[in-house]
Amino acid sequence: MCENTNDEPEWTDFRIGNLEETDDHHNLENHPNEEDNDFPYNDDDGYDSPLADSPAETLHTPLTRSPQINSQTTPNQSDDGIPTTTETQSHFDHTPIRGYRTLTDIYENTEELLLAEDEPKNYKEASNDQKWIEAMKDELDSINRNNTWRLTSLPPGHKAIGLKWVFKTKRDADGKIIKHKARLVAKGYIQEHGIDFEEVFAPVARMETIRLLLAIAANNKWQVHHLDVKSAFLHGDLQEEVYVTQPEGFIKRKDNGKVYRLIKALYGLRQAPRAWNIKLDNTLKSLDFKKCALEQAIYTRTERDSILLVGVYVDDLIITGTPKREIDKFKDQMKEIFEMSDLGLLAYYLGIEVTQSGGDISIKQSAYARKILKEAGMLESNETIIPMDPGTRLTKTAEGTMVNSTEYRSLIGCLRYLLHTRPDLSYSVGLLSRFMQEPKEQHMKAIKKVLRYVKGTKDYGITYKHNGGNKIYGYSDNSYGVNTQEGKGTTGIIFYYGESPISWSTQKQVTVALSSCESEFIVATVAATQALWLKRLLSRLTHSDEEKITILVDNKSAITLMKNRVFHRRSKHIDTKYHFIREFVERDDIQVEFVSGDYQKADKLTKALPKIRFLTMRQLIGLKELQGTVCD
Repeated sequence: MCENTNDEPEWTDFRIGNLEETDDHHNLENHPNEEDNDFPYNDDDGYDSPLADSPAETLHTPLTRSPQINSQTTPNQSDDGIPTTTETQSHFDHTPIRGYRTLTDIYENTEELLLAEDEPKNYKEASNDQKWIEAMKDELDSINRNNTWRLTSLPPGHKAIGLKWVFKTKRDADGKIIKHKARLVAKGYIQEHGIDFEEVFAPVARMETIRLLLAIAANNKWQVHHLDVKSAFLHGDLQEEVYVTQPEGFIKRKDNGKVYRLIKALYGLRQAPRAWNIKLDNTLKSLDFKKCALEQAIYTRTERDSILLVGVYVDDLIITGTPKREIDKFKDQMKEIFEMSDLGLLAYYLGIEVTQSGGDISIKQSAYARKILKEAGMLESNETIIPMDPGTRLTKTAEGTMVNSTEYRSLIGCLRYLLHTRPDLSYSVGLLSRFMQEPKEQHMKAIKKVLRYVKGTKDYGITYKHNGGNKIYGYSDNSYGVNTQEGKGTTGIIFYYGESPISWSTQKQVTVALSSCESEFIVATVAATQALWLKRLLSRLTHSDEEKITILVDNKSAITLMKNRVFHRRSKHIDTKYHFIREFVERDDIQVEFVSGDYQKADKLTKALPKIRFLTMRQLIGLKELQGTVCD
């Protein structure tokens, strides 16, 4: 008599719940911590503050399978003749069948998962973790050092604004944790215009201006440095009378009914960005910097043997110029006024990875691209060579199944931010942005194809070269009646500083053109407005004379129309504003030249191209795969 044995290896499936546990797990008991979580009075600072040593949470070890699993059972005879079984190691193929995973695969990233931590959603969650407690104390210390508020009684007729703790785990480009940040934020959404605040606008540097700064620095072989102002909004002086409640967890027991009157701005207030910008503007002007009239967030300081350029984006300052000692001098001056973080050479800025090597400066968004793919669940998706097939035709049709519009808009928003270093995605993302109101399955399918293309090209970026040239020139193109229901063309504009692109855009034309000539004429006029701004901005930043900018167009009829002042029947119906380019061509501020369609770099921004043509144009516009992130 023989027992049947199982000749197939057993595999763990998520649907199987009757696995045996090892004896070790029967002995593990995780008892809840019954310690009192009420925090005693802190005599040092007068706050109701958490304990310094909070109980650590016990990590739950995943259940493991019994050693008997994946073993082969064979019959055996005991000394008294009673059949028994012995276990021998299985020699069968352990490759799981499709749809199943081994325990090794399941727990491959167990250590990473256990070390991953969620950001607290409120004070109650954060108060159980010592590192977040320290982060909250650091925030309050910063507020007190800046004399941001003073404790007082709430005057009659006033209402105190509530405060909220916001927690953020800051990571570098590789995803490693570099800081745990707690921010005390005012609930500014209850503020009323005219009572609690007046003006709220604060300028920040345009991304195309930042790219121009990097291109200028690379051409002159200047280093680009990065400064960060700690708790920047706390430095802005308030003109209005604003009161806030005491922060949760740090209420002074002796002054329980009192509130804080804000002397300086606090994060969350509607006027906080403007107050900080005014403070920074006055500070830079006191250091002999001049604000650029064409870009309100750019400051310059020029002396006989030195030049400094500073770009401002809220509390991030990028500095370039020469000589190096002037940059160091400026850093010291800023540290005397504000509490600053000197981040050294610019390496990571607003999600953009910057590499400075041998005088060249490269930018890419590899980490951000991986983040998009992860959130979309497409890290393991198959790659594709082009983001959109040439025959793809997307319309606002009532047919088809609706998809989650929130998810669709989120993906579009992420991809649009990726365009800061990826002009090759400009057309496909621009086209898909037209369907955010009622996206259908065909639109979501097209986005997934773009994401698959991003997966294969996430390390692509732009390099600004040393001695790459200091001339600005541009290309303008239009796809007449391609992929549109209204008959409006798609315009593509791209401008270069030297050999690398600094500004590009893809837009649907606002009016219907009657011919390809008229369509090219309209887009060239739009390009002319950008060209004039760029050439004047370059002149202000480098303190050089304005030079004529060349725009290359691949339609000879449109070029003739730009140079011909006769208002004949081919142009009499065109809106007057589009004749703007004629005046500047006549004044010799802009030069229009013909370029063959094979070398029209803006062609990629107006339509979906076949594979070979797409790859050729991608290389032609200056996009390439970048390796390495070490700054020399």
